[in-house]
Amino acid sequence: MSDTPVTEIVDGVDADSVDADIVETDAVEAADEGILEEAPQDQLAFDVNDFPGGLKSAIEAVLMVVDEPVTELDIASALEIPVPDVESALTELEAEYAAQLRGFTLRQVGGGWRIYSRSDYAAVVSKFILAGQQARLTQASLETLAVIAYRQPVSRSRVSAVRGVNVDGVIRTLLTRGLIEEVGTDEESTATFYGTTSYFLERLGLQTLDDLPALAPYLPEVDVLDEIAESGRA
Repeated sequence: MSDTPVTEIVDGVDADSVDADIVETDAVEAADEGILEEAPQDQLAFDVNDFPGGLKSAIEAVLMVVDEPVTELDIASALEIPVPDVESALTELEAEYAAQLRGFTLRQVGGGWRIYSRSDYAAVVSKFILAGQQARLTQASLETLAVIAYRQPVSRSRVSAVRGVNVDGVIRTLLTRGLIEEVGTDEESTATFYGTTSYFLERLGLQTLDDLPALAPYLPEVDVLDEIAESGRA
């Protein structure tokens, strides 16, 4: 089972959002009346080395609030430090978490870095967050997602031809879940092409599509799928 993000969002109401409109209105009115003042620039300046835990602690603080993988460049820009320093700190943190057998780990996924709960505790985390109500993709959704992942960019009609069934409803489901997206249009037929998203890579724990496992060991007939599809049209 793939690692579960520490910041996994569950259904519920964010208490901080209560009366947000009222707070925003008051802030605007106060600004119009000249009551609010800009924060002095010296209050926004800092040196990460001045923090008790130094650079690595500052990076941890940033990683704990992101809801998607963040790049070394983004972290370096926020902390105003060289990218190589961030890369070294991230590598050290990843090794430290592994050596200490922490319940969480730091992983590079989908082009960035993010803190995840360790896969060893996936069952515990799933039970706590989802209370046994983990939503799973149907077999039809998984099959359609696999076709798109390995043949992207691919049109809806092409996916239907490979699977032999109408996939309109499944495509909508995958779009809603953020696993696929529209990636272009065929100039001749004006058909929409679909491909997987960075969220798809994140959920599968992959860095790029090149990390997808080879199909040959599982589907020996994959090389003749096109021939089958074409014969079905005849």
